[in-house]
Amino acid sequence: MRRSNKMLPWLYSLPALMLVGMIIVFPILYTGYISLTNMNLFHWFDFEIIGLSNYARALLKLDAGFLSALLTTILWTVVNIVLQVLLAYFIALALNAQGLKLSRLYKTLLMFPWAMPAYVSILLWRVGMYNTEFGLLNKLLAAMGLEKVNFLSENVPAFISCLALNLWMALPFMIMMIDGALQSIDKSYYESAQLDGAGFLAKNIYITVPALRGIIAPAVIMTTFTTFKQFDIVYLLTMQKGALSGATLQTIITYAHQNAFVSNNYGLSSAVSIIIFMLIICFSMGTNKGLKEED
Repeated sequence: MRRSNKMLPWLYSLPALMLVGMIIVFPILYTGYISLTNMNLFHWFDFEIIGLSNYARALLKLDAGFLSALLTTILWTVVNIVLQVLLAYFIALALNAQGLKLSRLYKTLLMFPWAMPAYVSILLWRVGMYNTEFGLLNKLLAAMGLEKVNFLSENVPAFISCLALNLWMALPFMIMMIDGALQSIDKSYYESAQLDGAGFLAKNIYITVPALRGIIAPAVIMTTFTTFKQFDIVYLLTMQKGALSGATLQTIITYAHQNAFVSNNYGLSSAVSIIIFMLIICFSMGTNKGLKEED
């Protein structure tokens, strides 16, 4: 009787476990298997197991492009997160300033970039902002008597252009999180600090930032994961088929996509996907450990 009671929860969970296994576990295991083979356009059915050769090519061969894509991805993630947190923090402070009129209207308008479909926003920026002939930025440059700039033709301008677009799309979420956290802080802390003669900087360092840390940390971690594995902005701005801009900017996600669907090297692409998966797992374990130690 006791044994049947112990098995009952597993029986109830069996359909969900089977679904998780088919949707999540099996694709990961199959990708791991393909990463050990030479599956590509020329070996679609007769591929062979070649061991860790794909991993060695990605991690050890400098001209393979993976290491440079990884460094670009790390730089992309760090710069985005730092700018997002800093800008969102000061914008949220401004939106919560005493005496600010129509603050709710401003907060509502700030949600539009985040609420719009990413594909629509990216293509609007590509044509409406960065286009050499019709883009708003080049029209402003021409009006000031300056030469037009092809923002997406070289890696550095393309990186900055992608960064600006990502900030425009992602900032509203971070602003919303920090804004909600700011409203949860007891105002009496600021009143006491004001009586002690504390200024703006002291209030932020000793009251606001410590109070926000535990609330904002999960949002920062989630945004870090999203930014690290971001694909659409870099691909649609610089690498979309039929509309290549000339920039050779690559992140690890676009690198995996190129090897799978352009070069048709599915073994190497699968190896890169497993490496990305392991990096995300390691980062997740590190952040969870850090949060537990802080608690």
